[in-house]
Formats: sequence, C-alpha cells, structure tokens
Amino acid sequence: MAICADLALVERYLDHVRVERRLAARTVELYAIHLTTLSEKAAEARLAFDKVQTTHVRRWMAQLHSAGHAPRGIALILSCWRSFFRWLGNEGLVAGNPVQDVKAPKAARPLPKALAVDDAVRLADLHDTEADPWTEARDRAVVELLYGCGLRVSELTGLDVYASATARGWVDLDAMEASVLGKGGKRRSVPVGSKAGEALLAWLAVRADCAALDAAAQRDPADGAALFLGAKGTRLSPHAVWKQLRARSLKAGLAAPVHPHMLRHSFASHVLQSSSDLRAVQELLGHANITTTQVYTRLDFQHLAKTYDEFHPRARARPTPESGSKK
Repeated sequence: MAICADLALVERYLDHVRVERRLAARTVELYAIHLTTLSEKAAEARLAFDKVQTTHVRRWMAQLHSAGHAPRGIALILSCWRSFFRWLGNEGLVAGNPVQDVKAPKAARPLPKALAVDDAVRLADLHDTEADPWTEARDRAVVELLYGCGLRVSELTGLDVYASATARGWVDLDAMEASVLGKGGKRRSVPVGSKAGEALLAWLAVRADCAALDAAAQRDPADGAALFLGAKGTRLSPHAVWKQLRARSLKAGLAAPVHPHMLRHSFASHVLQSSSDLRAVQELLGHANITTTQVYTRLDFQHLAKTYDEFHPRARARPTPESGSKK
C-alpha cells in the first residue's frame, strides 16, 4: 500500500460511514478531521497505513497529549482510528488493528460540587414569602429531603405518601425513615432528620389542597399516590425539581444555582466531615462500591486543607520561591 493511496482510502471510508453506516453529518465531519491527523502522522513517519504499528499509535497519542489535547478528545480520536483500521482489516488491506489495545490517558476525575455548610443551611432555612403557601411547603420539604437524606432526584420524585406493593418509595414518619428504590433496583432505608420531618408534616397538611388532585388521581392512580405533586395534580418530575431548586437557591442569595445532585453531594460531604465514617456514608448514599464514595474523601481533605491554611499559625506565611532559594 503506497502512502499516496492513503488519502483515497480515507475518502472511501468516509463514504462508507456516511452511506452504509448512516452516521450523522457532524460525526462524519469529525471523522474526516481525525483521519486527516492520522494521515499527517503517518506521512511524517513515511509510513503507509499497512505499516503502522501499535508503537507508532502510542507515540502519536503522546504527541497529541503533549500538544494540549484533553484525554476525552484523545479517546474520541483513537475511537475513530480504531474503527478505520477495523474497516481496513475487513477490506483485507491490513493484517491487524494497531489501535486495538491503545487506551487514552485517564481523565482527571472532577470533584463533586458541594455547598459549604452555611450555604446549605441558608437554602434549607429559606422562607419564600412571595410564593403561595402550598408551593412553599412543598419546596421546603423537597430541599430538606434532598439535603437531609442525600436522595437522588429520581428517588425523591418516586416517593409515595404511603407504603404499598407498587410504591417505589415512601416515608415512614413514625419510624423517621425513608425507603427508596435506588440504582439497579436496590432498595435502601435512610434516616429522616427532625427538620425534614417537620417540613414533611407541614407539606402533608396542605398537599390535598391541590384542586386538580382528584382529577389527576382518576386518570392515573399512581399520580394520586405521589408524595410530591405539581400544580396539575400529577407526580412532580425531576425536571420540575431542578427548575424549582435553581430558582430557590438564587432567592437564598447563593453565588451559583443549585441542582438536586449538588445537595446529595453536600449531604455526603458534610456527614463525612463530621463523622469520618466512609462506610456509613456509602450505606446512606446506596453506593454498591465504596470506591464511588471515596471521591468525598478528596472533598473532605480539601475542607481540612482550607481550614489548616486559614487557622494554623505556621500555615499563614508560606515561603515564596525567591525566599526559599535564599541562603
């Protein structure tokens, strides 16, 4: 296979993914860009595609990384190259796929966004005097359950007023615990704090005042059983919770809008800061693997480091590079 023939192969492959695989126009455009990069790398090394080895691909990947490409972007490039060489193999043009076992650099796992304790409490304590009492009671209970119990938004919206064989979840105020259906259909019980319990009792006292509740319950009994309702009497949706929480956090004067999972992160971080009990946090969150929970130890260390920098007398004056180099 001559190097000059490689561009023709790229065009054939792009026709293949465009016509036979029916990939989106934008995807085909990205494939063209990534395969142009591959062609340029191969040409610089004076290699035809059938002479490309895994060592070459690893070197080119390292060059992309050094040039500032993000790990996720490199992963997409490798995926394109891998598919291209697979097609070449199916066409009988290469003996093997040199990209098959090449993996992109690992992307840094971002820290979950959690609120400071004061901000979380400010949000939970907000009394919106401009909202109607029905909506205000509901939204306060929503915030208290999300932050006080560490629920996922899907777990929250799946709660029913009473336990039943068909209920995905419910709250037992006598036992002060919530039973929820988490990821993978796994059920768990989480404690309900006194503030959340008070907010739920206030909400339940006005919940039936929704004028559309009876009609909605007749159309769908599952709506009538829902703990949290929208104005039309139907089960509150995750999107509606996101929207209401965003507006509520801005009214509370928080610097950035809050989303439901941020309150779950805040719950986990604040419990871990106070207890240092990683296993307990794992159980409360319903994580199947403790490595998922361990990300909060990074948040906890970040909190400790900030406290150290702020309050320890030996941490306040850090040496500059210039002062550190003086003899």
